[in-house]
Amino acid sequence: MIRLIVGLGNPGPEYEATRHNAGFWWVDEAARLLKASLAPDRAYHGLVARVNRPPEQGGPLWLLQPMTYMNLSGKSVAPLARFFKITPAEILVVHDELDLLPGQMKLKQGGGNGGHNGLKDIQAQLGAGDFWRLRLGIGHPGVKAEVANYVLRRPPADEREAIERNIEESLKVLDLMLAGEMDRAIMKLHAKPARPKPPRPPEAPAAAPGGDPPA
Repeated sequence: MIRLIVGLGNPGPEYEATRHNAGFWWVDEAARLLKASLAPDRAYHGLVARVNRPPEQGGPLWLLQPMTYMNLSGKSVAPLARFFKITPAEILVVHDELDLLPGQMKLKQGGGNGGHNGLKDIQAQLGAGDFWRLRLGIGHPGVKAEVANYVLRRPPADEREAIERNIEESLKVLDLMLAGEMDRAIMKLHAKPARPKPPRPPEAPAAAPGGDPPA
């Protein structure tokens, strides 16, 4: 069951539309879908929204956008998780992913940080890495030295559209994730589209009376 959803990004209008803020874009859409309003909360160094749910559904759901800048994301996540007794396995972190192309996404639990500074700090501050991650592909510049500049640039329109399609598709399984049905959510997210059926061969012409085929 997911009780805290964290979208990673950097605060400020200069970063708003950059690749590194894909996690913020996702949480913005989730808040809209859940009719929740994100508001500044000094205690958790971020924008926070509470979505009230009945106890049988796990109680309140928290949405969080750390305003600490990416490298210090854990400074925002850990205090909220500790105060509300949310375990790492009940946390979903949504973030940009260099190792996936725009239009690709992956939901998984645990693993390394892949050099992502936001994940790295969350792992350090929580003391565990077994939180869930929704990785939104942004592609790779091809050269490691270019990564820092690449993630802080705006994607071209076609790549932004591909990322937004991922956000739209992944939000379709939000209910499954909140209910803790992560295996079903993974199957739906990772399902490949059905291959189109080959066209049916044309029917052979009917034989003419007398057994001779038509001319």
